Amino acid sequence: MLCAGIVGLPNVGKSTLFNAVTKTRKAMAANYRFCTIEPNQGVVTVPDARLDVLSKISGSQKIIPSVFEFVDIAGLVKGASQGEGLGNQFLGHIREVDAIVQVVRCFENADIEHVMDTVDPIRDIEVINTELVLADLDSIQKRRTRQQKLAKSGDKKAQAEIALLDRLEPHLNEGKHAFTLEVTPEEAAIRKTLFLLTAKPTLFACNVAEEDLANPDGNPWVQKVRDYVAHHHGTRAVVVSAEIESELVTLPPEERDEYLEALGIPKGADTGTGTLIKEAYTLLGLRSYLTTGEKETRAWTIHAGDKAPVAAGVIHSDFEKSFISAEVTAYEDLVSCGSFVRARELGKTRTEGKEYGVQDGDVIEFKTFL
Repeated sequence: MLCAGIVGLPNVGKSTLFNAVTKTRKAMAANYRFCTIEPNQGVVTVPDARLDVLSKISGSQKIIPSVFEFVDIAGLVKGASQGEGLGNQFLGHIREVDAIVQVVRCFENADIEHVMDTVDPIRDIEVINTELVLADLDSIQKRRTRQQKLAKSGDKKAQAEIALLDRLEPHLNEGKHAFTLEVTPEEAAIRKTLFLLTAKPTLFACNVAEEDLANPDGNPWVQKVRDYVAHHHGTRAVVVSAEIESELVTLPPEERDEYLEALGIPKGADTGTGTLIKEAYTLLGLRSYLTTGEKETRAWTIHAGDKAPVAAGVIHSDFEKSFISAEVTAYEDLVSCGSFVRARELGKTRTEGKEYGVQDGDVIEFKTFL
């Protein structure tokens, strides 16, 4: 199962957010540095309103959403790449995840210590960025030393790797992530083998105070973070209030709605974690196709670009080998038609073969030899 790691400076709300998105109390959330040492892992359910709609059309007995994993990693500090704050250990934990969610503090609270004494999310991002880049530069230098002898002897793979390292090093020295370097498919395959920290796709989470959640655009730090990460990292920032989210998971639905309405948040509105989870799911390159019937309505997790036989194999490995065809109806078409029968009558259902690239939201019935 692919996983996204929650990272950031100490005391920015990482563990509180982890507890909220996983709906657990696995991670200790305390007002002191390094209250998290070993990573906490938890399975996250991906919110998908399409499942409720399809279950009503099919009269399903149960709904099964997509899931993936979140990992809460201890806070990094300045100097982590040189071992400060158990930095090498924590950097190793980041190396094991598939994508990064970096939490940045966008709220003032005199009762919660800030490791840098003042709140400045851009500075905090740059501190984390610097440590990841320095760690990657060290990895590149070691890798080059190992590969130079082979490259000089004429080894083509080693030569291709050295050529990529020669492009990566100045890119990183400019403070840029390896993920943002334009590479060929062949270079991308090599980059993957380097296990660089900055090669991991990254999403930013602006952790705001409860009074800012209803109107995050009124928080000047939020806009600064959005602009900064779009320009420097080519990615997005979502807004959450970790403290509110951790409270919401303990409340029954009625009390939850009352609590949110008191904060000025409309009933049924996304409070932030739903968006964060869906963005992280997409960041990992994951997509969902859907199946529905009287027994269950279910979201199945695939990788973007997977062909129909591979998608069938997610249900059962034998289905990939025995794949014949896929009967596909786009979710929007099925809902507008109201039933599979009507969708077929209107020509909205089509039969696809082995080369069909499954799309997010496809409602599929597979035909196999089994």
